[in-house]
Amino acid sequence: MKTISIKHSLLAAVLSVSLGPVVFAQSTAEAQAPAPARADSAQSKDVKASFDRAINAKNDWYFSWGWSRQQYAPSDIHVSQPGLGNDFTVHQATATDFPTSFEDTIKSTLNLELTNPQENIRIGKFMNPEKTFAIEFSIDHSKYNTDFNQTVPVTGTVNGVPQNGSMTLTPQNFSYALHNGLNHLMVNAVWLKHLYGPMQQPGDLQLISRVGAGILLPHADNTIFGKENQVGPKNTNVCCGSGDWWQVNGWTAGVEVGVRYTVYKSVYLELTQKVAYGVLRKVPVYQGHADQTIWMSEQVLSTGFLF
Repeated sequence: MKTISIKHSLLAAVLSVSLGPVVFAQSTAEAQAPAPARADSAQSKDVKASFDRAINAKNDWYFSWGWSRQQYAPSDIHVSQPGLGNDFTVHQATATDFPTSFEDTIKSTLNLELTNPQENIRIGKFMNPEKTFAIEFSIDHSKYNTDFNQTVPVTGTVNGVPQNGSMTLTPQNFSYALHNGLNHLMVNAVWLKHLYGPMQQPGDLQLISRVGAGILLPHADNTIFGKENQVGPKNTNVCCGSGDWWQVNGWTAGVEVGVRYTVYKSVYLELTQKVAYGVLRKVPVYQGHADQTIWMSEQVLSTGFLF
């Protein structure tokens, strides 16, 4: 028995000596894994945690409704009516917006008559946990009306007769409006930067900036030399083909800068200045179409909330 015990002890010693370096080497290899591998693993975990926070965070969406005023640079308007012998350009025509009163704006909004005031809608999604960058969809329901009683140069052909003179715009000879309205539908990249106060709390003041582009969806209401463009009632053919109330008639791009102030919890006020450039093509007129480019300056006062 004593001989067997001695043999067992010797076997255990041999196994310990032979396997010990292997186990030690494996433990050492795990402990001494290359630093880049450990860094990549940690970075991967950080990215995943950041992504999870962005997806699961509260108040990472926002919505706002606003009221605005617009100003327009003088614009050339080219009119083509082949069947009437008209192919002319009205040069440097001035135009203004057509805002409702504040009381009418509130009344229209409460009655869900959202195409009456010059309203502005933004809905966006924050793309990082810090809520400093968002992707946004916006609608600017602006209005455009050429000013009456202005005298402008006219070149081209009217009733088959060459023209190179001037014309005074009146409701009868040239009433040109995108009155319901000159709608800018845009997708924006949005940046916010903390300026003052407690961050993401009541009293937080932020700088906000937007850059975006999209389509122009106007409703044309015009009379050219006594011939009125008619597309029928608004509730018949609404959008967005030829002959409909609203038609896709071009593209737009713009930038917007302002401030956002948190009033209470997730409710905020926003005041911004926007500049947009629009290219309008084939705006319907009687038996023809009109083309023009537009520079628009716009001031927007809006209220919104995070959700």
